[in-house]
Parts: sequence; structure tokens; C-alpha cells
Amino acid sequence: MAVASPISTGLFEFLDDLARNNNRDWFATNKERYERDLRKPVLDLIGQLEAPLRRSAPMLQVVAKRSGGSLMRIHRDTRFSKDKTPYKTNVGISLRHQADKDIHAPGAYVHLAYDECFVAAGSWRPQRETLAAIRHAIDQDPKAWRKARDQRKFRSSFEIAGESLKTSPRDYDKNHPEIIDLRRIDFIAVSPLTRDDFLQPDIVKRIVGLIRDVKPWMRFLCDAIDVPY
Repeated sequence: MAVASPISTGLFEFLDDLARNNNRDWFATNKERYERDLRKPVLDLIGQLEAPLRRSAPMLQVVAKRSGGSLMRIHRDTRFSKDKTPYKTNVGISLRHQADKDIHAPGAYVHLAYDECFVAAGSWRPQRETLAAIRHAIDQDPKAWRKARDQRKFRSSFEIAGESLKTSPRDYDKNHPEIIDLRRIDFIAVSPLTRDDFLQPDIVKRIVGLIRDVKPWMRFLCDAIDVPY
């Protein structure tokens, strides 16, 4: 028997209202609603992901804690931003690689917002050493790279996203056969979802299946920086 999704329309309605009332007074008035409709359901979702991801992606950390776990803070860091609105208007679930404390390792991410939902995996803006290692791995074994990048199940679920350099990176010829990928500064794959997907009883199975589909991509990136996946 399918288990009902912990996520309800109340989560998306809260995020929509927050986008139109992004201030501390409104948030304080609606704190109980935040706890009931957002934080508790998302922690329940993370908790339901723990066991299946321990089997299919054991190097990813899935931690259902109120703070310091996979649920990212709703408070924005406004110290260096012109935008001083205090709250994020999305939910972020970060499934970090166990090696992330020591090296900028690839990870997975689940995004819920009123206007956009998705699952992503890979490295967003990796540190210089990590980026160099990924480019070196592509250059040294382009066949393995193409096999990971073009694997049918992966590409049927995910789109490769992120930004790229406008010119070829240093040490790589502009006519390199893999120059399009060598120019990348993000190695991110994204699978779009909808709000309705998160309301379905199979949402945990869906997320786990997507993270399973992205395994060739993640394994290549992790091998490039010499960490297990």
C-alpha cells in the first residue's frame, strides 16, 4: 500500500505567501504555519529518503534534523547582497557527499518552490582544484566521459545545466573534441518536477529513482576527484 506524501499544498501556499510578504513580522505571525506546513513535512520526507538512499547512494548524507542536517536554512545570508529580504522562498534539501568537508565533492539537491521544483546532482561552482580535476579526467578519458554523460537512462531523466566559459579554459585547445564540456564551470544535471509530483504517494520512490539514474554522472565526477561513490 502506497504511503501518502508528507508534502501538502499547504507547503507551496506558504512559500507563495512568503514571496509576497518577505519580512520578519509576517514570518513571526506565521511561524506555526511554517512549522506545520513546511519544516515538519520536509523533515518527514528526508526521513523517508534515508533508508532507500543508504542502499542506492550510500556516500550521500541524508540527515533529518531541524538544523545542521539536509534541510537548508530558510534564512538568507544578506551580508553581501543588495537584496535584504530575510527569507528564501524555496525549500532546499542538500544531500552532501560524505567527503564534502574535506573536498568540494559532488552531491544531490532537491528543490521545492511555488514556481519550480527539481532534483539536481553534481558540482555547482566547484573549487578551482576540483574543476581542474574534472576537466583533466574528461581530457584523459573522453570515452568514459561520453559514456557517463550520454547514458540513456540518465539523459532520459536529466538535463545538463549550469554556466560555461565563453572561451576555452587555459591549457585546452579551442578545437578539443570535448571543448563544450571542458568550458563548463558547473557540472550539474537537473530533472524538472512539478508541485503535483511532490503531492503523490510515490514521491520518495521517484526521488530515489532519479538519484539512481544519475549514478553514471556522479560516479565519473567522484572518480575525477578520487572519492568513492
